[in-house]
Amino acid sequence: MEKNDTQQRRDPRLAGLQVYRVGGAVRDALLGWPVVDNDWVVVGATPDAMRKRGFKPVGRDFPVFLHPETAEEYALARTERKSGHGYGGFEVHASPDVTLEEDLLRRDLTINAIAQSTEGELTDPFNGQGDIEQRVLRHISSAFSEDPLRVLRTARFLARYASLGFTIAPETLALMRQVSHSGELEHLAAERVWAETEKALGEPSPDVYFITLERCEALSIWFFELTGSALPKGLAAMEVVPVSSAIAVAHWRYAQLVSPLSFDQRNALATRLKLPNAVAQLARHTALTHALLAREMDGSNVLHWLERLDGWRKPAQVEEQLALVNVLAPEQVERLDNAWQAARAVSPQALIAEGYQGAALGEALRERRGQAVATAMN
Repeated sequence: MEKNDTQQRRDPRLAGLQVYRVGGAVRDALLGWPVVDNDWVVVGATPDAMRKRGFKPVGRDFPVFLHPETAEEYALARTERKSGHGYGGFEVHASPDVTLEEDLLRRDLTINAIAQSTEGELTDPFNGQGDIEQRVLRHISSAFSEDPLRVLRTARFLARYASLGFTIAPETLALMRQVSHSGELEHLAAERVWAETEKALGEPSPDVYFITLERCEALSIWFFELTGSALPKGLAAMEVVPVSSAIAVAHWRYAQLVSPLSFDQRNALATRLKLPNAVAQLARHTALTHALLAREMDGSNVLHWLERLDGWRKPAQVEEQLALVNVLAPEQVERLDNAWQAARAVSPQALIAEGYQGAALGEALRERRGQAVATAMN
């Protein structure tokens, strides 16, 4: 962070501005956690002044600007007032009169409300440093409950930092439970819920995210299918995912998490969360693989598995599931791979040369592939 501070001090576009690094970059630097990117708040400036300095406005709901060279975000100091439901139900006030402390007050947790000047001086009005030392996630004020997304964000932060010994303050957990009972969570956009969940699934302790939502009674609102006995089964399955795959670990974890669910339950959850097609499809394919491994491993079942994976047109989908088999049942992966390669070797052109065409060609192709799979399996 020192190098970045020096660059900030020398940047002529920032001369005369009160600029502070805020949020995650400050928090993670204090924790010794990798700092991925920087967010900045500018106190005492106007949108016109930022534009004249070459910053590019990008904020639709409040003034946020991109640095023309680093593309880092610079937001004007602002306050917020609740005016509606959900994540976006706020009136934003940004003006040169808003102080740094007022801007920090609108944030969610004390550990996210620490600012650092370009000279390295920290402003910490809510004792975020103390909570970092005590390993506590604590809300700043009762305004925490005005934004229901903060329930999910707090659970996600715990999924990230649980291995460091963090816990949620009892009064904050009580406030999260209050939000769950208020009906505000239902007003969140499905895309927002999935975005937070996807991030949580990529954290070091993704199980903590769902356990925390269960503790604050939020799990049943968006993840009803995972309540009761389904959650421990799903969390156990989520512990085992391929490590050498083109698929993001977060998406593998989701597919494994929902693998114990029924077909209808998985579909209902995917519809509610408006899952990206690729994630929903991976979940379906993963469930197929679990079903195959639970049945007798014969040629008929394996052929059905390959067909449902659309392996002839999309061979990568079979390779993905073989990677999963390699961690779930490594003793079976060679047999399945042999069967897959044998089925792929069946040539439609050779059958056409034998005189097959139309529906007869399709039937003969499936029969030959079935024979190839059965021979390879035996």
